Amino acid sequence: MVIPRSVARFNKVVTNRISSIAASWLPGFGIVEHIGRRSGHAYRTPVNVFRVPDGIVIALTYGGDTDWVKNVLAAGGCSLQTRGHRIRLTAPRVVHDANRRSAPPVVRQMLAVLDVTEFLHLDRSASQ
Repeated sequence: MVIPRSVARFNKVVTNRISSIAASWLPGFGIVEHIGRRSGHAYRTPVNVFRVPDGIVIALTYGGDTDWVKNVLAAGGCSLQTRGHRIRLTAPRVVHDANRRSAPPVVRQMLAVLDVTEFLHLDRSASQ
């Protein structure tokens, strides 16, 4: 099912601006900082993040075909503001995981209801 495009447009204009205020500090959230692959503009996108041993996983609630995901893939990485820290991330890859293994159990259930099966896996930069 993934979240419908009409909801995505509303969230981009309204919800993202509001949630960006707290997303860089709240547990389980973060702000992906990325550069537009065509425009060159800097963008900030609030996301749900999960720490894994080799880096970070982001649930792609709108699927892997969104502009911010394309920007991160094209650039080969991004920065993430989470819990008051900025982390440089590299080697982005979209992973299909119908079992949602990277998400915590409670979140896994919510993602199952939304039928989210795509995740963006990123490694921490070695230079940190």
